[in-house]
Amino acid sequence: MNKTANISTPTIVALQMCSGLSPDDNLASLKRVLKTLPTTRPLLVCLPEAFLVFSKSGNDTLRVAKQVERYKLQLSELCQHHNIWLNAGTMPEPFNEHKYYAASHLYNNQGELVATYNKIHLFDVTVDDKTGSYRESDFTQAGSDVVVVDSPFGKIGLTVCYDLRFSGLFNELVRQGADIILVPSAFTVPTGQAHWQPLLTARAIETQCYVVAAAQHGTHENGRQTYGHSIIISPWGNILSELPTGTGFISCSADLDQLQKIRRDMPVQSHQRFREHLL
Repeated sequence: MNKTANISTPTIVALQMCSGLSPDDNLASLKRVLKTLPTTRPLLVCLPEAFLVFSKSGNDTLRVAKQVERYKLQLSELCQHHNIWLNAGTMPEPFNEHKYYAASHLYNNQGELVATYNKIHLFDVTVDDKTGSYRESDFTQAGSDVVVVDSPFGKIGLTVCYDLRFSGLFNELVRQGADIILVPSAFTVPTGQAHWQPLLTARAIETQCYVVAAAQHGTHENGRQTYGHSIIISPWGNILSELPTGTGFISCSADLDQLQKIRRDMPVQSHQRFREHLL
C-alpha cells in the first residue's frame, strides 16, 4: 500500500516495515522495495528502528551486532547500485561484549557512511501491552553525541524513537542547523495511539523542520506489536504523507525555500529564552 505526496527532486521516502528475526530476510525485503521506489534523484530512503533485526532477546541482537559489518557492506552496495542516500533506521553496533549501540547510520549515494547517531534516550518503561516491561538499557549502551549532517536534501538531524519525547534534543538539532529531522521508530501500540502524532507534530512545529518518521508496523515474529503510522510532517505542522498500517512507503519533497520563509515570518529560535542542558 503506497500513499505518495507530490514528487519532485530531491525526494524523501520513508519505508514502513514489519521486521522479523532474520537479518537476511529483512534485507531481502528491503531489496524488493528499493526496486519499486520513485526514479527521481537525489533520493533519501529512511528505514525504521530495528529494521535489520527484531529479536526475541537482547542476547540475540548482540549476536547480530558481532556480524554487523557484513550487513553494513550490503547497505553500502545497495546505495551505490540504486544511487540513493539511506538512513538505515537502527542497527546494533558493538559497544563491548555485553552491550551494543542502537546506531542510526546515514549513507550517501556513493555508499559512504557519512554519519552515525547512537540513540541517546533508552526505552526503560512499563507499557500496557503484551510485552509489559521494556528494559532497553539492559543490552543497549546510550549514545551522547548530537548529529547533524549536510546533504542534498538540507541539513539532516538524526534521532531514534524514544528520543521523540525529549524536546531538548530536537531543539539542539535545530540550533546546529537541522532542516530535516529523522525519527526511525518502533512505537508500541498503546503509546502510539496516545502520543505518536501529537509528539511528531509538536517537534515539527517547534523546530520548524521537516520531520520524517519511518515506523515498524504489525505483529512481529518475536511477539511484539508495533503501531506503524509512518508519517512526514512539514515545518508548519501539516501532514504531508502517512501510511497508517501495512508495509510500503510514503514520500515527499522538502521545500527548503518554504521552510526558510516560515522561519523568517516566525523567528522562534531567535526568540528562545531557554537553553536546555541535554545530558
